[in-house]
Amino acid sequence: MEKTYKLGEAAKYIGRHPKTLEKYDKKGILKAYRTKTNRRYYTQSQLDNYLNQQPKYEKGQRKIVAYARVSSNHQKDNLKNQMSFIRNYTNAKGLILDEELSDIGSGLNYKRYNWNKLLDQVDKNEVSQIYITYKDRFVRFGFDWFNGFCKKHGCEIIVLNNPDTSPEKEVVNDLISIIHVFACRVYGLRKYKQTIEKDIREKEKE
Repeated sequence: MEKTYKLGEAAKYIGRHPKTLEKYDKKGILKAYRTKTNRRYYTQSQLDNYLNQQPKYEKGQRKIVAYARVSSNHQKDNLKNQMSFIRNYTNAKGLILDEELSDIGSGLNYKRYNWNKLLDQVDKNEVSQIYITYKDRFVRFGFDWFNGFCKKHGCEIIVLNNPDTSPEKEVVNDLISIIHVFACRVYGLRKYKQTIEKDIREKEKE
């Protein structure tokens, strides 16, 4: 006898929320069978057939992605905590993560491998939701711009606002990096100015 699934079990099997399956049933996208007590249920072959027929990233079937970041290797425990926090949250909402991406690197660094991989997927309209624990886990500055970019591609960044996953030391280190960059730039401008002034004085002597 073929295996059958209750509504909640079927939703978990195909990676959708039970309410989504109820909508699919009403719209005829994935019709449910009914028990004598009018309860929805689905067969194994029915669910497998549905999964095989769906384009991987068709509208409404895009990936749900978790993204986490820390600045250094000694913060790996924090990285695990971020993922665990996101996983627990989405599971409580009845959602299944399709992918978990993370990076070790500064929030000022735009060359993070998995971060860029995620943005490429957003640009290809492959992602519906990105879950992060705190804004600066995604990017230190310019979050609103990246959030707008994602929205243009039908993707929502969901910030869970867990400040415990955003170490204060990272902010200090990033600010020091910014000061260092500008200090070097000012020093370079001064050297350039001194070189120009020296050239001018030498020409005046000629």
